[in-house]
Amino acid sequence: MSSRTKLAYAAVFAAMGFAATVHADCVYPKAPASVPNGATATEQEMVAAMQTLKDYNQSVTAYLDCLDLETSTRIAEAGPDATADQVKQIRAMEAKKHNAAVDELQSHADEFNKQVHVYKSKKKG
Repeated sequence: MSSRTKLAYAAVFAAMGFAATVHADCVYPKAPASVPNGATATEQEMVAAMQTLKDYNQSVTAYLDCLDLETSTRIAEAGPDATADQVKQIRAMEAKKHNAAVDELQSHADEFNKQVHVYKSKKKG
């Protein structure tokens, strides 16, 4: 086997490994377990909850980026002969996953903001 052929095989195997990595399912981010009760929480608990929410936001952003890459990969794998309906189905699945993650993030952010308001009200009184 020539060195050129060996190099070609190595490139194919490397590309296959990369494709398997790219096509791996995106891991849905785990939401924070809870938000502290603003009426009873300490400042330290509220700050920790804020950091947890920031970390969760970063996880959701990474998940959404992964979904975009996964969608592009699936469309490319469908090839040039893919029908408009096939592409539409792939995009619809991404949209459902995307919206679910964003909705859950928004729900946690809303609850945190509500508890921050309660916490601040407690400090004024």
